[in-house]
Amino acid sequence: MIMSGTIGRRGLLIGGGALAATPVIGHAAAAQGRRRRVRTGADVVAAKGWRELRGQRVGVITNPTGVLSDSLNSIVDAMVAAGVTVGGVFGPEHGFRGAAQAGSSEDTYVDERTGVTVYDAYGADATTFARFFAEAKVQTVVFDIQDVGARFYTYIWTMYDALIAAGQLGLRFVILDRPNPVGGRARGPLLIDGFTSGVGKDRIVQQHGLTAGEFARYANGVLLPAAGKKAVADLDVIRVEGWKTDELYADTGLPWILPSPNMPTPTTALLYPGTCLFEATNLSEGRGTTKPFELVGAPYVDHRWATDLAKAKLKGVEFREAYFTPTFSKHVGVVCGGVQVHVTDPSAVDAIAVATQMMVALRDRYDDFAWRSGDNTPGRWIDLLTGSSRFRTQLDGGASAASITAAWRAELAAFDRRRQPYLLYRRGR
Repeated sequence: MIMSGTIGRRGLLIGGGALAATPVIGHAAAAQGRRRRVRTGADVVAAKGWRELRGQRVGVITNPTGVLSDSLNSIVDAMVAAGVTVGGVFGPEHGFRGAAQAGSSEDTYVDERTGVTVYDAYGADATTFARFFAEAKVQTVVFDIQDVGARFYTYIWTMYDALIAAGQLGLRFVILDRPNPVGGRARGPLLIDGFTSGVGKDRIVQQHGLTAGEFARYANGVLLPAAGKKAVADLDVIRVEGWKTDELYADTGLPWILPSPNMPTPTTALLYPGTCLFEATNLSEGRGTTKPFELVGAPYVDHRWATDLAKAKLKGVEFREAYFTPTFSKHVGVVCGGVQVHVTDPSAVDAIAVATQMMVALRDRYDDFAWRSGDNTPGRWIDLLTGSSRFRTQLDGGASAASITAAWRAELAAFDRRRQPYLLYRRGR
Protein backbone atom coordinates (compact mmCIF):
# COMPACT_ATOMS: atom_id res chain seq x y z
CA MET A 1 0.00 0.00 0.00
CA ILE A 2 3.06 2.27 0.17
CA MET A 3 4.24 4.15 -2.86
CA SER A 4 5.50 7.59 -3.74
CA GLY A 5 3.62 10.18 -5.74
CA THR A 6 0.71 12.55 -5.13
CA ILE A 7 -2.16 14.05 -7.06
CA GLY A 8 -3.48 17.51 -6.33
CA ARG A 9 -6.67 17.36 -4.26
CA ARG A 10 -8.63 19.88 -6.28
CA GLY A 11 -7.57 18.40 -9.60
CA LEU A 12 -8.74 14.92 -8.66
CA LEU A 13 -11.97 16.15 -7.11
CA ILE A 14 -12.84 17.96 -10.31
CA GLY A 15 -11.89 15.02 -12.50
CA GLY A 16 -13.61 12.32 -10.42
CA GLY A 17 -10.72 9.85 -10.11
CA ALA A 18 -10.65 7.90 -6.86
CA LEU A 19 -14.05 9.19 -5.80
CA ALA A 20 -15.89 7.09 -8.36
CA ALA A 21 -18.43 4.65 -6.93
CA THR A 22 -19.31 1.48 -8.77
CA PRO A 23 -22.54 -0.35 -7.95
CA VAL A 24 -21.57 -4.03 -7.93
CA ILE A 25 -24.38 -6.50 -8.58
CA GLY A 26 -23.69 -10.16 -7.90
CA HIS A 27 -25.10 -13.24 -9.57
CA ALA A 28 -27.74 -13.88 -6.92
CA ALA A 29 -29.02 -10.31 -6.94
CA ALA A 30 -29.04 -10.16 -10.73
CA ALA A 31 -31.01 -13.39 -10.93
CA GLN A 32 -33.62 -11.98 -8.57
CA GLY A 33 -33.79 -8.76 -10.56
CA ARG A 34 -33.29 -6.65 -7.44
CA ARG A 35 -30.62 -5.51 -5.03
CA ARG A 36 -30.16 -7.43 -1.82
CA ARG A 37 -30.52 -5.09 1.12
CA VAL A 38 -27.40 -5.10 3.26
CA ARG A 39 -27.13 -2.03 5.48
CA THR A 40 -23.79 -0.74 6.68
CA GLY A 41 -23.31 0.70 10.14
CA ALA A 42 -23.50 4.19 8.63
CA ASP A 43 -26.83 3.35 6.96
CA VAL A 44 -28.19 2.05 10.26
CA VAL A 45 -27.25 5.08 12.33
CA ALA A 46 -28.38 7.54 9.64
CA ALA A 47 -31.79 5.84 9.46
CA LYS A 48 -32.18 6.61 13.16
CA GLY A 49 -31.45 10.29 12.60
CA TRP A 50 -27.89 10.03 13.95
CA ARG A 51 -29.33 9.95 17.46
CA GLU A 52 -26.37 7.93 18.79
CA LEU A 53 -24.16 10.94 18.03
CA ARG A 54 -26.39 13.89 18.87
CA GLY A 55 -25.41 16.08 21.80
CA GLN A 56 -21.74 15.20 21.42
CA ARG A 57 -18.84 16.86 19.66
CA VAL A 58 -17.73 14.26 17.15
CA GLY A 59 -14.42 13.63 15.42
CA VAL A 60 -14.67 11.49 12.29
CA ILE A 61 -11.98 9.24 10.82
CA THR A 62 -13.13 8.50 7.28
CA ASN A 63 -12.34 8.66 3.58
CA PRO A 64 -14.36 8.45 0.32
CA THR A 65 -15.71 5.01 1.31
CA GLY A 66 -17.54 6.51 4.30
CA VAL A 67 -20.82 7.08 2.47
CA LEU A 68 -24.50 6.31 2.83
CA SER A 69 -25.40 3.50 0.43
CA ASP A 70 -28.56 5.00 -1.03
CA SER A 71 -27.37 8.55 -1.68
CA LEU A 72 -23.59 7.96 -1.91
CA ASN A 73 -23.21 11.13 0.17
CA SER A 74 -20.27 11.37 2.58
CA ILE A 75 -21.21 10.63 6.16
CA VAL A 76 -19.52 13.88 7.16
CA ASP A 77 -21.67 15.88 4.75
CA ALA A 78 -24.75 14.03 6.00
CA MET A 79 -23.87 14.54 9.67
CA VAL A 80 -23.31 18.26 9.24
CA ALA A 81 -26.52 18.64 7.25
CA ALA A 82 -28.40 16.77 9.99
CA GLY A 83 -27.07 19.05 12.72
CA VAL A 84 -24.51 16.70 14.29
CA THR A 85 -21.63 18.72 15.74
CA VAL A 86 -18.51 17.63 13.87
CA GLY A 87 -15.42 19.07 15.51
CA GLY A 88 -12.92 17.65 13.03
CA VAL A 89 -12.29 15.07 10.34
CA PHE A 90 -9.14 12.96 10.34
CA GLY A 91 -7.98 11.81 6.92
CA PRO A 92 -5.89 8.60 6.69
CA GLU A 93 -3.62 7.50 3.84
CA HIS A 94 -5.03 8.89 0.55
CA GLY A 95 -6.94 11.59 2.47
CA PHE A 96 -10.52 12.37 3.46
CA ARG A 97 -11.72 13.06 -0.07
CA GLY A 98 -9.31 10.48 -1.56
CA ALA A 99 -7.06 12.74 -3.59
CA ALA A 100 -3.65 11.27 -2.72
CA GLN A 101 -1.80 8.25 -4.11
CA ALA A 102 -0.41 5.40 -2.01
CA GLY A 103 2.07 6.50 0.62
CA SER A 104 0.62 10.03 0.56
CA SER A 105 -2.14 12.08 2.14
CA GLU A 106 -3.88 15.44 1.99
CA ASP A 107 -2.47 18.28 4.06
CA THR A 108 -4.55 19.71 6.91
CA TYR A 109 -7.15 22.09 5.48
CA VAL A 110 -10.67 23.45 6.00
CA ASP A 111 -13.19 21.51 3.95
CA GLU A 112 -14.97 23.90 1.59
CA ARG A 113 -18.27 22.02 1.65
CA THR A 114 -18.74 21.69 5.40
CA GLY A 115 -16.38 24.22 6.95
CA VAL A 116 -14.92 21.46 9.13
CA THR A 117 -11.16 21.24 9.67
CA VAL A 118 -9.69 18.12 8.07
CA TYR A 119 -6.53 16.94 9.82
CA ASP A 120 -3.80 15.01 7.99
CA ALA A 121 -3.79 11.81 10.02
CA TYR A 122 -1.72 9.58 7.72
CA GLY A 123 1.21 8.37 9.77
CA ALA A 124 -0.23 9.90 12.93
CA ASP A 125 0.67 7.97 16.06
CA ALA A 126 -1.34 7.89 19.26
CA THR A 127 0.34 11.04 20.57
CA THR A 128 -0.55 12.94 17.41
CA PHE A 129 -4.13 11.70 17.52
CA ALA A 130 -4.43 12.76 21.14
CA ARG A 131 -3.26 16.25 20.15
CA PHE A 132 -5.71 16.36 17.22
CA PHE A 133 -8.60 15.20 19.41
CA ALA A 134 -7.82 17.77 22.08
CA GLU A 135 -7.48 20.56 19.51
CA ALA A 136 -10.81 19.61 17.93
CA LYS A 137 -12.43 19.27 21.40
CA VAL A 138 -13.67 15.79 20.47
CA GLN A 139 -15.90 13.84 22.86
CA THR A 140 -16.69 10.90 20.57
CA VAL A 141 -14.49 9.44 17.84
CA VAL A 142 -16.28 7.86 14.86
CA PHE A 143 -14.49 5.50 12.46
CA ASP A 144 -16.03 4.65 9.08
CA ILE A 145 -13.70 3.31 6.39
CA GLN A 146 -14.03 0.34 4.05
CA ASP A 147 -11.14 -1.97 4.89
CA VAL A 148 -10.01 -4.84 2.63
CA GLY A 149 -8.93 -7.35 5.23
CA ALA A 150 -5.12 -7.39 4.87
CA ARG A 151 -2.72 -6.65 7.71
CA PHE A 152 -0.67 -4.29 5.56
CA TYR A 153 -3.64 -2.18 4.45
CA THR A 154 -3.03 0.80 6.70
CA TYR A 155 -6.53 1.93 7.70
CA ILE A 156 -6.84 -0.50 10.62
CA TRP A 157 -3.58 0.83 12.04
CA THR A 158 -4.90 4.38 11.80
CA MET A 159 -7.82 3.15 13.93
CA TYR A 160 -5.42 1.29 16.24
CA ASP A 161 -3.51 4.49 17.10
CA ALA A 162 -6.76 6.42 17.41
CA LEU A 163 -8.02 3.79 19.88
CA ILE A 164 -4.91 4.24 22.00
CA ALA A 165 -5.41 8.01 22.02
CA ALA A 166 -9.10 7.66 22.86
CA GLY A 167 -8.26 5.32 25.73
CA GLN A 168 -5.75 7.78 27.12
CA LEU A 169 -8.21 10.68 26.93
CA GLY A 170 -11.28 8.76 28.09
CA LEU A 171 -13.19 9.35 24.83
CA ARG A 172 -16.03 7.31 23.43
CA PHE A 173 -15.22 5.38 20.23
CA VAL A 174 -17.84 4.32 17.67
CA ILE A 175 -17.18 2.16 14.60
CA LEU A 176 -19.70 2.30 11.76
CA ASP A 177 -19.01 -1.19 10.48
CA ARG A 178 -18.77 -2.42 6.88
CA PRO A 179 -18.39 -5.90 5.33
CA ASN A 180 -14.95 -7.42 4.93
CA PRO A 181 -14.79 -7.95 1.15
CA VAL A 182 -12.52 -11.00 1.48
CA GLY A 183 -14.80 -12.67 4.02
CA GLY A 184 -14.46 -13.80 7.60
CA ARG A 185 -11.82 -16.52 7.32
CA ALA A 186 -8.33 -15.80 8.69
CA ARG A 187 -5.32 -16.86 6.61
CA GLY A 188 -1.55 -16.52 6.51
CA PRO A 189 1.36 -15.92 8.87
CA LEU A 190 1.35 -14.04 12.16
CA LEU A 191 3.39 -10.87 12.64
CA ILE A 192 5.98 -11.34 15.40
CA ASP A 193 7.95 -8.96 17.60
CA GLY A 194 10.74 -7.14 15.78
CA PHE A 195 8.77 -6.81 12.55
CA THR A 196 6.28 -4.09 13.42
CA SER A 197 5.98 -1.10 11.10
CA GLY A 198 3.41 1.23 9.57
CA VAL A 199 2.06 -1.75 7.60
CA GLY A 200 1.71 -3.95 10.67
CA LYS A 201 1.77 -2.51 14.17
CA ASP A 202 0.76 -5.54 16.19
CA ARG A 203 0.35 -9.32 16.22
CA ILE A 204 -2.36 -10.32 13.76
CA VAL A 205 -2.22 -12.63 10.76
CA GLN A 206 -1.79 -11.47 7.18
CA GLN A 207 -5.47 -11.89 6.18
CA HIS A 208 -7.19 -11.28 9.49
CA GLY A 209 -10.79 -12.04 8.46
CA LEU A 210 -12.22 -9.29 10.68
CA THR A 211 -14.43 -6.32 9.98
CA ALA A 212 -13.20 -2.95 11.24
CA GLY A 213 -15.55 -3.29 14.20
CA GLU A 214 -14.30 -6.75 15.05
CA PHE A 215 -10.69 -5.63 14.74
CA ALA A 216 -11.41 -2.73 17.12
CA ARG A 217 -12.90 -5.15 19.65
CA TYR A 218 -9.93 -7.51 19.29
CA ALA A 219 -7.41 -4.67 19.57
CA ASN A 220 -9.20 -3.23 22.60
CA GLY A 221 -9.49 -6.60 24.33
CA VAL A 222 -6.19 -8.27 23.40
CA LEU A 223 -3.62 -6.09 21.65
CA LEU A 224 -3.80 -2.89 23.68
CA PRO A 225 -3.68 -4.57 27.11
CA ALA A 226 -0.76 -6.73 25.94
CA ALA A 227 1.06 -3.56 24.87
CA GLY A 228 0.41 -1.89 28.23
CA LYS A 229 -2.11 0.56 26.74
CA LYS A 230 -5.36 1.65 28.33
CA ALA A 231 -8.39 0.16 26.60
CA VAL A 232 -11.31 2.31 25.49
CA ALA A 233 -13.99 2.06 28.18
CA ASP A 234 -16.87 3.06 25.88
CA LEU A 235 -16.44 1.21 22.57
CA ASP A 236 -19.50 0.78 20.33
CA VAL A 237 -19.84 -1.01 17.01
CA ILE A 238 -22.86 -0.22 14.84
CA ARG A 239 -23.15 -3.57 13.07
CA VAL A 240 -23.78 -4.32 9.42
CA GLU A 241 -27.29 -5.68 8.95
CA GLY A 242 -28.12 -8.51 6.56
CA TRP A 243 -24.53 -9.58 5.77
CA LYS A 244 -22.95 -13.02 6.08
CA THR A 245 -19.17 -13.38 6.23
CA ASP A 246 -19.08 -15.90 3.39
CA GLU A 247 -21.11 -13.64 1.11
CA LEU A 248 -19.41 -12.10 -1.93
CA TYR A 249 -19.23 -8.33 -1.85
CA ALA A 250 -20.98 -8.25 -5.22
CA ASP A 251 -24.00 -9.96 -3.69
CA THR A 252 -24.43 -7.38 -0.93
CA GLY A 253 -25.89 -4.83 -3.33
CA LEU A 254 -23.56 -2.23 -1.82
CA PRO A 255 -21.63 0.16 -4.09
CA TRP A 256 -17.91 -0.49 -4.40
CA ILE A 257 -16.05 2.75 -3.78
CA LEU A 258 -12.30 2.60 -4.25
CA PRO A 259 -10.82 2.37 -0.72
CA SER A 260 -7.57 3.54 -2.31
CA PRO A 261 -6.54 4.46 -5.87
CA ASN A 262 -5.13 1.00 -6.62
CA MET A 263 -8.11 -1.00 -5.29
CA PRO A 264 -10.55 -0.62 -8.21
CA THR A 265 -12.75 -3.70 -7.75
CA PRO A 266 -13.76 -6.35 -5.21
CA THR A 267 -11.72 -8.83 -7.27
CA THR A 268 -8.64 -6.71 -6.61
CA ALA A 269 -9.40 -6.94 -2.90
CA LEU A 270 -9.69 -10.74 -3.06
CA LEU A 271 -6.15 -11.04 -4.47
CA TYR A 272 -4.50 -8.18 -2.59
CA PRO A 273 -3.66 -10.05 0.67
CA GLY A 274 -1.38 -12.23 -1.45
CA THR A 275 -0.27 -10.37 -4.56
CA CYS A 276 0.64 -7.26 -2.58
CA LEU A 277 3.74 -9.28 -1.61
CA PHE A 278 5.08 -8.53 -5.09
CA GLU A 279 5.69 -4.99 -3.84
CA ALA A 280 8.73 -6.53 -2.14
CA THR A 281 10.14 -8.01 -5.35
CA ASN A 282 11.64 -6.68 -8.58
CA LEU A 283 8.37 -7.41 -10.39
CA SER A 284 5.62 -4.89 -11.03
CA GLU A 285 2.52 -5.68 -8.98
CA GLY A 286 0.44 -3.97 -11.65
CA ARG A 287 0.50 -0.43 -10.31
CA GLY A 288 0.29 1.93 -13.24
CA THR A 289 -2.14 -0.40 -15.05
CA THR A 290 -5.90 -0.81 -14.93
CA LYS A 291 -5.49 -4.16 -13.10
CA PRO A 292 -3.25 -3.56 -10.08
CA PHE A 293 -2.57 -6.73 -8.04
CA GLU A 294 -4.13 -8.80 -10.82
CA LEU A 295 -1.38 -8.14 -13.40
CA VAL A 296 2.10 -9.12 -12.20
CA GLY A 297 5.27 -9.17 -14.27
CA ALA A 298 8.73 -7.90 -15.15
CA PRO A 299 10.83 -7.34 -18.30
CA TYR A 300 12.63 -10.66 -17.78
CA VAL A 301 9.47 -12.79 -17.48
CA ASP A 302 8.07 -14.72 -20.47
CA HIS A 303 5.35 -17.23 -21.30
CA ARG A 304 6.93 -20.00 -19.22
CA TRP A 305 5.72 -18.52 -15.92
CA ALA A 306 2.07 -18.83 -16.95
CA THR A 307 2.71 -22.38 -18.15
CA ASP A 308 4.34 -23.35 -14.86
CA LEU A 309 1.50 -21.84 -12.83
CA ALA A 310 -1.17 -23.59 -14.86
CA LYS A 311 0.39 -26.91 -13.83
CA ALA A 312 -0.07 -26.04 -10.15
CA LYS A 313 -3.89 -26.18 -10.54
CA LEU A 314 -4.57 -23.72 -7.73
CA LYS A 315 -8.14 -23.49 -6.48
CA GLY A 316 -10.23 -20.51 -7.51
CA VAL A 317 -7.83 -18.95 -10.01
CA GLU A 318 -6.41 -19.34 -13.50
CA PHE A 319 -3.35 -17.65 -14.99
CA ARG A 320 -3.22 -16.00 -18.39
CA GLU A 321 0.02 -15.01 -20.09
CA ALA A 322 -0.04 -11.21 -20.20
CA TYR A 323 2.09 -8.24 -21.26
CA PHE A 324 1.72 -4.71 -19.95
CA THR A 325 3.56 -1.39 -19.68
CA PRO A 326 3.24 0.39 -16.31
CA THR A 327 2.62 4.12 -16.43
CA PHE A 328 4.04 4.68 -12.93
CA SER A 329 5.80 2.82 -10.12
CA LYS A 330 8.16 -0.01 -11.17
CA HIS A 331 9.30 -0.49 -14.79
CA VAL A 332 7.64 2.71 -16.03
CA GLY A 333 7.35 2.67 -19.82
CA VAL A 334 8.90 -0.79 -20.13
CA VAL A 335 7.04 -3.81 -21.46
CA CYS A 336 6.65 -6.44 -18.74
CA GLY A 337 5.89 -10.09 -19.38
CA GLY A 338 3.91 -11.91 -16.75
CA VAL A 339 0.44 -13.10 -15.87
CA GLN A 340 -3.02 -11.86 -15.15
CA VAL A 341 -4.58 -13.72 -12.24
CA HIS A 342 -8.19 -14.51 -13.14
CA VAL A 343 -10.53 -15.35 -10.27
CA THR A 344 -12.76 -18.26 -11.32
CA ASP A 345 -14.25 -19.13 -7.92
CA PRO A 346 -14.08 -16.28 -5.40
CA SER A 347 -15.18 -18.51 -2.52
CA ALA A 348 -12.18 -20.82 -3.08
CA VAL A 349 -9.42 -18.22 -3.43
CA ASP A 350 -6.57 -18.32 -0.92
CA ALA A 351 -4.65 -15.27 -2.12
CA ILE A 352 -1.63 -15.84 0.10
CA ALA A 353 -1.22 -19.43 -1.10
CA VAL A 354 -1.60 -18.19 -4.69
CA ALA A 355 1.12 -15.56 -4.28
CA THR A 356 3.40 -18.07 -2.57
CA GLN A 357 3.11 -20.49 -5.50
CA MET A 358 3.71 -17.62 -7.92
CA MET A 359 6.95 -16.69 -6.16
CA VAL A 360 8.16 -20.27 -5.92
CA ALA A 361 7.62 -20.68 -9.67
CA LEU A 362 9.51 -17.44 -10.36
CA ARG A 363 12.41 -18.51 -8.16
CA ASP A 364 12.65 -21.86 -9.89
CA ARG A 365 12.38 -20.45 -13.42
CA TYR A 366 14.22 -17.10 -13.52
CA ASP A 367 17.67 -16.24 -12.19
CA ASP A 368 16.72 -12.54 -12.34
CA PHE A 369 14.00 -12.91 -9.70
CA ALA A 370 15.05 -10.87 -6.64
CA TRP A 371 13.79 -8.88 -3.71
CA ARG A 372 13.14 -5.19 -4.23
CA SER A 373 16.29 -3.11 -4.57
CA GLY A 374 16.81 0.14 -2.71
CA ASP A 375 16.03 -1.17 0.79
CA ASN A 376 18.71 -0.56 3.38
CA THR A 377 18.50 -4.24 4.26
CA PRO A 378 17.81 -6.50 1.25
CA GLY A 379 14.59 -8.41 1.77
CA ARG A 380 13.44 -6.23 4.67
CA TRP A 381 10.22 -5.21 2.89
CA ILE A 382 9.05 -8.80 2.36
CA ASP A 383 9.81 -9.45 6.03
CA LEU A 384 7.59 -6.53 7.08
CA LEU A 385 4.77 -7.58 4.76
CA THR A 386 4.80 -11.23 5.87
CA GLY A 387 5.49 -10.39 9.53
CA SER A 388 8.84 -12.16 10.01
CA SER A 389 11.93 -13.32 8.13
CA ARG A 390 10.61 -16.89 7.80
CA PHE A 391 8.84 -16.51 4.43
CA ARG A 392 11.94 -14.97 2.86
CA THR A 393 14.41 -17.46 4.29
CA GLN A 394 12.25 -20.41 3.26
CA LEU A 395 11.81 -19.09 -0.26
CA ASP A 396 15.51 -18.26 -0.60
CA GLY A 397 16.34 -21.70 0.77
CA GLY A 398 14.43 -23.53 -1.93
CA ALA A 399 11.36 -24.57 0.08
CA SER A 400 8.22 -25.68 -1.75
CA ALA A 401 5.03 -23.65 -1.64
CA ALA A 402 3.40 -26.37 0.46
CA SER A 403 6.20 -26.20 3.04
CA ILE A 404 6.02 -22.42 3.24
CA THR A 405 2.27 -22.30 3.78
CA ALA A 406 2.37 -25.20 6.27
CA ALA A 407 4.82 -23.26 8.45
CA TRP A 408 2.17 -20.85 9.70
CA ARG A 409 -0.61 -23.37 10.30
CA ALA A 410 -0.26 -23.56 14.10
CA GLU A 411 0.03 -19.81 14.69
CA LEU A 412 -2.95 -19.18 12.40
CA ALA A 413 -5.07 -21.65 14.38
CA ALA A 414 -4.04 -19.98 17.63
CA PHE A 415 -4.98 -16.53 16.30
CA ASP A 416 -8.32 -17.89 15.13
CA ARG A 417 -9.02 -19.14 18.65
CA ARG A 418 -8.03 -15.84 20.26
CA ARG A 419 -10.31 -13.78 18.06
CA GLN A 420 -13.46 -15.83 18.70
CA PRO A 421 -14.79 -13.78 21.69
CA TYR A 422 -14.58 -10.58 19.65
CA LEU A 423 -16.44 -11.69 16.52
CA LEU A 424 -19.77 -10.07 15.70
CA TYR A 425 -20.83 -12.07 12.64
CA ARG A 426 -21.25 -15.81 12.37
CA ARG A 427 -18.59 -17.62 10.32
CA GLY A 428 -19.37 -20.42 7.90
CA ARG A 429 -16.94 -23.14 6.89
